[in-house]
Amino acid sequence: MIWWFKARLVLPVLLPGTAVFTLVVAVAHDRAIELPGMLSAGGNRVFLVQIVPLVITSVLAHSLAQRLVEAEVVATRDPRRLDAFLVVACVLTAAAASLAIGAVSASDEATMAGRNTAFLTGIMLLAQAAHPKAATVAPVGWVFVVMFLGHADYHRPWPWAVTLHPPADVPALVLCSIVFLGGLVAQARVRRLV
Repeated sequence: MIWWFKARLVLPVLLPGTAVFTLVVAVAHDRAIELPGMLSAGGNRVFLVQIVPLVITSVLAHSLAQRLVEAEVVATRDPRRLDAFLVVACVLTAAAASLAIGAVSASDEATMAGRNTAFLTGIMLLAQAAHPKAATVAPVGWVFVVMFLGHADYHRPWPWAVTLHPPADVPALVLCSIVFLGGLVAQARVRRLV
């Protein structure tokens, strides 16, 4: 298990990435910019915390891509199970940090960061199962599509733009949970050979 821990770069990559995520959510949870809307007449208000989950998805994608093929082939513990545990632990840490910061600062945007991290991690895992090189690009693509096309009107997101909905929105929470669990299942079932 020590080789897996070192190969997945938990200390040099995942811990600093999670710390950066927490710091950005704490410092910039209320920072927003106005972007032009592609489908709406007005602008779209985009909070920085809608982008910050990409820190977690990027470090997770990088971590999961690090492999010691020979050690994984002869391992007594299933590396896919350890990888699933790593993903869940990282997302739960991000969600807990978001909830804590949201509670202290009374910020819905900070609270949304944890849910959005779970959703974008699910997208990353599904993309990784389809093609390993798509793991980092898929969540980034989703964020940019939602930023420019996710609003029907000013401050009113489309139903499919789940990362823009408030944290109490039950359909968005359910969809985020389904995508995250689907990503975990896809990661567990796909066997990478290289």
